[in-house]
Amino acid sequence: MDLLRQKQSAATRGFLDDQFLIAMPGMKDDRFARAVIYVCAHSDEGAMGLIINQSQQLMFPDLLVQLGILDESEAIRLPPPARDFVVRNGGPVDRSRGFVLHTDDYRVESSLPISADICLTATVDILRAISSGRGPRKALMMLGYAGWGAGQLESEIAANGWLTCPAQPDLLFDSDIDRKYDRLLASMGVHLAHLSQEAGHA
Repeated sequence: MDLLRQKQSAATRGFLDDQFLIAMPGMKDDRFARAVIYVCAHSDEGAMGLIINQSQQLMFPDLLVQLGILDESEAIRLPPPARDFVVRNGGPVDRSRGFVLHTDDYRVESSLPISADICLTATVDILRAISSGRGPRKALMMLGYAGWGAGQLESEIAANGWLTCPAQPDLLFDSDIDRKYDRLLASMGVHLAHLSQEAGHA
């Protein structure tokens, strides 16, 4: 997570903070097939991002019970926004660890700014706030993250593993998980048939 703390200086050097990575059709790693990843930190030492379009079976109320934030009777009475809050698969690394990407109208001491209006918080404070209706206006909850070592992400992009584009807040936070990949490509004017032809040429 040191990468996150280096991100402010990295932003001035052309790194991919606050950008989307979109998996190319030829992606060899099944864990990232049709993945859309929001890059939280990128520097000379590597990169860290969160998959935003893969949901988990674990429900938010069940997660709160597992963490001891609520008991089962309290979890049953959660209001719909909290009860229906989707827990997503953020990536294959450290899947027991939780992250919340959110708008900057909520901040605690541990919140890290990713962009001018998006923050990342990885403490249970924000889960308590969301469960009680005091959380951020918009938020995504993930378990796990995607990580790359020094130069690894750049190599994968050069080998046509990923497309990149500036993050779009409306696509980042909307609830249409299943169509997010196709909608993002469409918003870029990209056709899958063309990507398939290009993916084999590094």
